[in-house]
Amino acid sequence: MAYKINPDLCTACGTCIDECPVEAISAGDVYVIDGSTCIDCGACSGACPADAISAE
Repeated sequence: MAYKINPDLCTACGTCIDECPVEAISAGDVYVIDGSTCIDCGACSGACPADAISAE
């Protein structure tokens, strides 16, 4: 099960990118997690100040 970023809640602050140990998050207007790269560690979810990241 990969993590997913809710585009309605994401503020594109960049906090999650630095926390991801496998670089599964890509930047843009709204950030996106590559489900095939995500290792389900949850580091991004814990770091997100907007609570925009959750397990799928």
